[in-house]
Amino acid sequence: MQGPALEPGADLSAPLSSAPSWLGRVVGWCCELPAALLVVAEIFILGGGAVSRYLFHNPLTWSDELASILFIWLAMLGSVIALRRGAHMQLTTFVKGLKPAQRAWVDALGMFLVMAFLLLLVGPAWEHFHEDLDVTTPTLEISEGWRTSAVLVGAVLMLASALERLLARARWKQIAITGAGVGAVALALWLGAPALTAMGHANLVVFFVVLLVACIVIGVPIAFAFGLATMSYIAFATTTPMSIVPNRLQEGMSHLILLAVPLFVFLGSLIEMTGLAKAMIDFLVSLIGHVRGGLQYVLLGAMYLVSGISGAKAADMAAVAPALFPEMKKRGAREGDLIGLLSASGAMSETIPPSIVLITIGSVTGVSITALFIGGLMPAVVGMVLMAGVVWLQTRGEDMSGVERAPLGRILRLFAVALPALALPIIIRTSVVEGVATATEVSTIGIFYTVFAGLFVYRRFNWRALYPMLLDTASLSGAILLIVGCATAMAWALTQSGFSQDLVRLMTGVPGGGLGFLAVSALAFVVLGSVLEGIPAIVLFGPLLFPIARMMGVNEVHYAIVVVFAMGLGLFSPPFGVGFYAACAIGRVSPDVAISRVWPHLAALLLALVILVLVPWFSIGFL
Repeated sequence: MQGPALEPGADLSAPLSSAPSWLGRVVGWCCELPAALLVVAEIFILGGGAVSRYLFHNPLTWSDELASILFIWLAMLGSVIALRRGAHMQLTTFVKGLKPAQRAWVDALGMFLVMAFLLLLVGPAWEHFHEDLDVTTPTLEISEGWRTSAVLVGAVLMLASALERLLARARWKQIAITGAGVGAVALALWLGAPALTAMGHANLVVFFVVLLVACIVIGVPIAFAFGLATMSYIAFATTTPMSIVPNRLQEGMSHLILLAVPLFVFLGSLIEMTGLAKAMIDFLVSLIGHVRGGLQYVLLGAMYLVSGISGAKAADMAAVAPALFPEMKKRGAREGDLIGLLSASGAMSETIPPSIVLITIGSVTGVSITALFIGGLMPAVVGMVLMAGVVWLQTRGEDMSGVERAPLGRILRLFAVALPALALPIIIRTSVVEGVATATEVSTIGIFYTVFAGLFVYRRFNWRALYPMLLDTASLSGAILLIVGCATAMAWALTQSGFSQDLVRLMTGVPGGGLGFLAVSALAFVVLGSVLEGIPAIVLFGPLLFPIARMMGVNEVHYAIVVVFAMGLGLFSPPFGVGFYAACAIGRVSPDVAISRVWPHLAALLLALVILVLVPWFSIGFL
C-alpha cells in the first residue's frame, strides 16, 4: 500500500502511519532468502574444498574464487538485513536517555545521514561496476562485474530500506527539517571545497573528528559513520576519484579469511540449538559446583570453552549465563557481582581462538592466523586466574549448606555426555594448528561435526530454527563486514592524506621505546574498544599501528594479543562499553545495579593486561 501524499494544509506533525510497507517487503524478498542460501552455499563450497584437498589430494582450484564472489554478495545482503532490523553496531550511550520526542528527531537525522552516505556511494559503485564489466576472473573466467555489482545492489537496497524506515517512523515535520539540515550542511561543504582543500591536514579534523564523532554520538551506525566521513572527505577535500571508495570497501570485505565470520556465527547458533553448550555446562557444574564459588568458576570455564566459536560475545554469554544465574542467586550471589563476572569473562575471552577479532587482525595486518590462535590461549588463562581470585574473595561466605557434592557416577555419566561437546573446541583449534584446514575452512568442519552430534548423539535438532538462524547469521555478518569495508576505506584515506606518517612520528617518539609504545597502545585500545567496539577499532588502526610495532621491535603476535585484550577490556567497561550493557540485558539486571559491582573484576583484567604487556612469554612462549 502506498503512503499518503502531502496535501496542502496537511498536518506536518502527523506520523506516517501508512508508510510504504510494500517497499520493506520488496527489500526483504530481494535479500533474505538469497542471503540464507548464500550462507549454505559457502558452507558446502568451503567444506567441499577442504575435503577434496585434504582427503583426496585434489584441490578444487575454483572453490576459493567462487566463495569470494558469493561472499561479497553475502556481506552486502547481510548489511541490508541488519539495517532493516536495526542491528548495525552503534553507540547509544548519549541518546538512550532522551525523551521519545527528542529521540525521534535524532533518529530521523541519523537516518538521513545514513541515506547521505548511500547516495554518495551509489554513483561511484555504478562507475566501479561498469569499469569491471570487461575484466574476467582468473580461474572461473567470468566477468568481474559479478563481484563488483554486489556493492551497487547492496547500496541501492540499503537506500530503499533506509527510506522505508524513515517514512515509517518519522513525521513529515521531522523529515522536512532534518532533511533540510543535512542538505544545508552538504551545500556548505560543496561551496567550501576550495577552502577545505587549502587547509591541508587540518581538514582531517573537519571530517574525521567533527563529522565522524557527531555521527557516532547521535547513534548513526558506526559503519555508516565511517563511510560518510570518508566519502565526504574524498568528495569535498581531495581530487581523488570517488570510485576508489567502493573499490576499497570491496577490497576490505573480500579477504577470504573473513569468510570465517559468518560460518563461525552460524556454528555458534548450532552449538546452542543442538545442546552442546548445555552438555559442557552440566558436566562442569557436577565437577566443581559443590565448592564455594563453584558456579562462578564454572562460568569462567564455560566461557573459556565456548568463547570465540560463535563470533559474537552476546551469543557466548547467552549460552552460559541463563543456565547458571538462577542457582547462583539462590546461593546468595549479588546480581551486580554476577554481571561483573559475566562482563569480565567476555573481555577475557576475546583472545581465545577461533576469535573473530583475531581472524580480522590476521586479515588486515598479515599476521599469521595460526600464530595468533596459539598465542591467544595463555593470555586468557592469565585473566581467568586473576578473576578466579576475585571470585574466591567474594564467595568466602557463600552458604553451601544445601548443596551436595555430585557422586562420582553422575560426574562420569555427565562427562560421557559432554565428551562430544568438549571435543569440538579441541578439533577446531587442532585442525588449524596442525594444518588440516585453514582458519576459514575449519569453521565448516565444526558445522558438520555439530550437525552430526545434534542429530545422532544428542538427538536435538530443530529444523524449523535453521532459516531464522541463517538470517541471523547473515545479519550479524553483514553488520561486521560492512564495518570492515568502510573502515578499510577510511584507513586508506587517512594513509593517503599523510596522517599515517604523522602517527609514525608521534608513536615512535613515545618514551620507553617498545615498552612505552606497547603501554600507550594498550591504553588507546581500551578507549577505542569502549567507543568503537573491537572490530572497527582493529580494522581502522591495525594497518597503521602494526608497521610501527615492527619498527619498534615489538613482536607482532605479542602486540596483537595486547591490543585485543585491551580492546576487550574497553568493550565491557561502563559507561560506554556496549558489552557491559549486553551482559546486563542477558542477566536481566539493571545497569544501575551492576555498575558499582563490576570494578573488582575489571581491575583483575587491568592487572592481567599489565602482566601481558610486561611478560611477552604469555603471548609468544608457545610459538
